Amino acid sequence: MSEISELAEFITTLKLPDIPQNVQKEAVLRILDTIGTAIGASDSGQIRAVSDQWTEMDRNQRVSVWGQNRRAGLSTAVFLNAMMAHTQEMDDVHTGSKTHIGTVVVPAAWGLAQALGASGKECLEAVICGYEVMSRIGMGFGVSVHRNKGWHVTATAGTFGAAAACARLLKLNKQQTVYALGLAGAQSFGTWAFLGDGATCKVLNPARASQVGMEAAILAKTGMTGPEHILTAEDGGLFRMMSDGGDIGPVTEALGRVWQLLYMDQKPYPSCRSTHCAIDGALALCREYGLKAEQVEKVEVETYLVGYKQCGLSQISQKPRTPVHARFSTPYTVACAILYGEVTLRQFRPEMICDPAVQSLLKRVTVEAADEFTRIYPAHWGCRVRIHDIYEKVYETCVKDASGSVARPLGQEQVKAKAAALMKEVCGGQAVRIAETVLDIENLDILPQL
Repeated sequence: MSEISELAEFITTLKLPDIPQNVQKEAVLRILDTIGTAIGASDSGQIRAVSDQWTEMDRNQRVSVWGQNRRAGLSTAVFLNAMMAHTQEMDDVHTGSKTHIGTVVVPAAWGLAQALGASGKECLEAVICGYEVMSRIGMGFGVSVHRNKGWHVTATAGTFGAAAACARLLKLNKQQTVYALGLAGAQSFGTWAFLGDGATCKVLNPARASQVGMEAAILAKTGMTGPEHILTAEDGGLFRMMSDGGDIGPVTEALGRVWQLLYMDQKPYPSCRSTHCAIDGALALCREYGLKAEQVEKVEVETYLVGYKQCGLSQISQKPRTPVHARFSTPYTVACAILYGEVTLRQFRPEMICDPAVQSLLKRVTVEAADEFTRIYPAHWGCRVRIHDIYEKVYETCVKDASGSVARPLGQEQVKAKAAALMKEVCGGQAVRIAETVLDIENLDILPQL
């Protein structure tokens, strides 16, 4: 039996009563976290402009576009909701595979469930299938090798996650599910090229992956076939193309026994996850020693190679001028932590980024790759922060795991508070009610319009 076939067996036979309660509860939190993050971004200029255009193109409006009091056709709604969920860089991340899973899987599952009139329980089962498949495909690619070749694993593995969730909702049989996964993989894509010049299109990667995976499942239901050996084929196999051969082991190892959904990081700061350990370190040093920005001579950050390449090496990370630049800039986020004592959505407004005070301070922050952190990545996304003050004193801390990680998790009330706070900007007093409704998803006969 192939690995894809094993995944199909898992997807088609999984039942909610067989899933551990802690996995179910965590899945509910993942759904809330993703919806809260997406609705929090629903009023941004880019989201609104794209929504206006796309909903005009699709008149069969059945599925809710989160936070916008409108409906759209299935494909459009899935695309828009997935794009929103990634816009503020607050979505969850599976560190073992470097995949942002919620932003891909939840919009696809929610949209198709709503279009089909499926229950909350059926949506929950689909989401769990999507998380398990996407994380495992991502681990198979090999985090560092896949990333260092320029691939964005949230997209490359994301098509599989969305397809798995939607295959479950469509009640595809095992062979059809194999085809759905093969079709999804045949369309895998997504690179980090946007980072070089700070292009705003990163959100298209999860949005297209969610849409493509959902459509792959529908195509499989119509009878289209996909390649079963999409991962390992000698000619066109993804692991050969996108990695150094990959590792097929993690794709099915302990499937249904070890739940990768329990190993999700939840982001407390609206920036690339690779900046978070440095933010934590800077905040901790300032709190412990009462350091102020005017006392800082320089800051040194040592981190893992991927974190250095994404958030410390490029010109946009060293000289950020736009929100996209700033979200991928360790110097900027560290400077904000020191200057403001926080890193929130407010710090990523254009006027804040151009503030002379923060621009002056970030120039004193250097980032380097260190073998000690590269060796333990991706099990730990750590760093060392060293602050030198004007009195020639040095303050240092090592952050092995960032806040919100599996080692330092957010609880249900914290996730609820985060989601409600993000949604409140758009939904006002309805935010808490929406959060409570999502937390009760297993008991919903149909999914509500959000």
